[in-house]
Amino acid sequence: MRVIGTAGHVDHGKSTLVQALTGIDPDRLKEEKARQMTIDLGFAWMTLPSGLDVSIVDVPGHEDFIKNMLAGVGGIDLAMLVVAADEAVMPQTREHLAILDLLRVRRGIVALTKIDLIEDEEWLALVQDDVRDVLRGTILENAPIVPVSARTGVGLDELRATLDRLLADIPPRPDVGRPRLPIDRVFTVAGFGTVVTGTLSDGTLHVGDEVEILPRGLRGRIRGMQTHRHPVETAAPGRRLAINVSGVDVNDVARGDVLVKPGTYRPTYLVDATLHLLPDAPKPLRHNAEVEFFVGASQVMAHVRLIGVRELRPGERGYVQLRFDRPVVVARNDRFIIRQPSPSRTLGGGRILDPHPGRRWRRFREQTLARFRLLDEGDPLDLLVQTLRRDEPIATEALLAQSPLPPETTHAALEQGVREGRIRRLAEHILLSAEGWSAYAERLQRLLKTYHAQHPLRLGMPREEAASRLGLSSKHFAALREAFCEEGWLVEENGLLRLSTFQVRLRAEQQAAVDQLLAAFRAHPTRPPSASEAARMVGEDVLDLLIARGDLVRVSADVLFLPETYAQMVERIQALIRERGSVTVAEVRDQLETSRKYAVALLEHLDERRITRRVGDARVLR
Repeated sequence: MRVIGTAGHVDHGKSTLVQALTGIDPDRLKEEKARQMTIDLGFAWMTLPSGLDVSIVDVPGHEDFIKNMLAGVGGIDLAMLVVAADEAVMPQTREHLAILDLLRVRRGIVALTKIDLIEDEEWLALVQDDVRDVLRGTILENAPIVPVSARTGVGLDELRATLDRLLADIPPRPDVGRPRLPIDRVFTVAGFGTVVTGTLSDGTLHVGDEVEILPRGLRGRIRGMQTHRHPVETAAPGRRLAINVSGVDVNDVARGDVLVKPGTYRPTYLVDATLHLLPDAPKPLRHNAEVEFFVGASQVMAHVRLIGVRELRPGERGYVQLRFDRPVVVARNDRFIIRQPSPSRTLGGGRILDPHPGRRWRRFREQTLARFRLLDEGDPLDLLVQTLRRDEPIATEALLAQSPLPPETTHAALEQGVREGRIRRLAEHILLSAEGWSAYAERLQRLLKTYHAQHPLRLGMPREEAASRLGLSSKHFAALREAFCEEGWLVEENGLLRLSTFQVRLRAEQQAAVDQLLAAFRAHPTRPPSASEAARMVGEDVLDLLIARGDLVRVSADVLFLPETYAQMVERIQALIRERGSVTVAEVRDQLETSRKYAVALLEHLDERRITRRVGDARVLR
């Protein structure tokens, strides 16, 4: 199925021609019929000679309703520019043509209407020459011109055949698995509820699918779908649809909203884009100018941030950031139009480069300009790496959601990047660019080198502190830490991180004091020196080192044991409880030949380790 959109000056016969072609009057409003002028979008359909079904979106031609026209031309495959033979090219003909050119509509045809009013063949030839002059240099430059009369039927068969031929050459719209339907009409049907209409792109919808209406965030389900008043169960990209959505109130939806699959698109307040200012724009476009922004069926106010220039002159093309006063839903490569709010006039249009840049760029930095050039001209892998570098490390799913590329292109670029070593895939599906990998490695190495210099008697930096200093979540740091350990330059032991080249080295006098302390512990293993006494003998830093590397075991703030003594005591207490069923502090004191101070500290320590449990004045095994 294909979608045709009309364009052209008011009263040049667009609606009359559509009715002659299809038998359907696209003017549905009472005011339209009373004024004999199209005000809002109209819809009709027909079957071409080849059997191809086409939808027709009929747009208003009057300058007062150009905004309604813009809501209808965003999803068309072919433009039918209507020019009345008795009036030739008029102001709205030129504006509509400029809009079609800015939107890069893929195919076009000119219907030269009302030829029944022309008796002079030379006049008709002059009008055709005038049309060709106007088309020159636009996307419709080579469009065929077909003279017709909707009143007499002359030329209608040729028009249908030409439409058939042009549409046959257009490749099918891609299905990238992310369906979206810009909503151009909302109404209710008794007994069914809310119905929205639009042209589907980028993916397939099925009856029963859960859907979301953005940017409002409404959730619903497809109750039914119709094309040309015929029910369909499945709809592919390029189809005009009327969708009955359950769970959504008609008063909560409006033209410009977008129906999507949940989780596939995100609204945005800021986009990076290219912008082409029309040659006949009334004046240069200045930085931060306020404009009306049109994309799909949406219309919002926006401010234009010019990148790299202080103004954009008529006919020039440049890079911009567009900041919206309310969120819109767009994808990379979407075409848009901007208009001057007052007096109302089309200024230009462009292409979305990045729908989620995430920040405002410094306008005149070379890095900013390089980024825009890459987005405009770069290959998919370059774009993906740049997106990755903006927020790395990042989960694969998050990168796919943030990528400005279509999903299948993103997947292909990701695999290419992994093969070429430009992207590192870590545990837990965490991704990092090669540059990001090197940067984090260098930062962690500098961090640990400084830490070792400041704390030469500590075995390493706590991993939580390292993650915090690097600004990483525990999940992302865990994946990075594991990969760095595999490389061999990072060592993790007991939650502490150190460089593999680092070793704690005691000075001679420190080592002598340690030897003396450990000798005292061996001399009185169950009544050793207290922690405070040990600190006075070797110093706090050295004592912390002995505890950290396992030379001593701390059981309380002031009680330490040799590790072998500690193990033997724990084993004896467990055996004693198994033998007697329970033990008291006094029994432990007597069995271990120690004092009450050490017995109490040891039993409370075992309670904390959940080896024993206190019952009254006794301990039992857990």
